[in-house]
Amino acid sequence: MPDFATSIERLLTQVHHWDEPRWRAAAATGTRSRLVQDLVQRLADLSAEAESRPTRRVPHIHDLVLRDQLRVLADDLLAAAPSADLLTRATTAVDDTRRAL
Repeated sequence: MPDFATSIERLLTQVHHWDEPRWRAAAATGTRSRLVQDLVQRLADLSAEAESRPTRRVPHIHDLVLRDQLRVLADDLLAAAPSADLLTRATTAVDDTRRAL
């Protein structure tokens, strides 16, 4: 079974030093910023699912805040005690994003 905590740490290590131009660089689909924004929203949606609450849109504050949003949403997801299936979906989303960057 993939390990969500390891996957998120790998992604955070990859992006922790990025400046604004690096976030705006092209990625597999769109910009790096857009890919990570989409992942942030996906993690928020999965957390809502784990907590049986409605989803809400996560605002894009600034590219340099994305790594903090990732950290908080990853911690929230783990704190929600998600099912194994949900955690696998989250890990896949993180790994797919990391590869696309």
